[in-house]
Amino acid sequence: MFYSNIKISMDNCIFCKIIKGEIPSKKIYEDEDVLAFYDAAPQSPIHFLVIPKRHIKNIMELELSDQNLAGNLLVRAQKLSIELGCGEKGARFVINCKEYGGQTVDHLHVHVLGGRSFGWPPG
Repeated sequence: MFYSNIKISMDNCIFCKIIKGEIPSKKIYEDEDVLAFYDAAPQSPIHFLVIPKRHIKNIMELELSDQNLAGNLLVRAQKLSIELGCGEKGARFVINCKEYGGQTVDHLHVHVLGGRSFGWPPG
């Protein structure tokens, strides 16, 4: 979805490189814990990602001590979706996890898609 279907190690993580500024992105928001940027291959008129700056491979690797970070990811995704025009009609918030969940970049991330209607099941 985002860059490729190639599985990437932490040393070669595309999102870690974006965080470090080694790969350019269209940033929307950044603080000490999270970064939000537009998806390079958008699937809807509004499509951005919110990622933790600390490398966490996927949602299954979250620890109890990551509660604040996980909450920050979701609240930031919600706030940005409203700021970008999804407040009235809504948006889709997606966290893919591992191979069967469709995760293509091994770094936890929340996709936020909006600006159009989505069906269910997703396909």
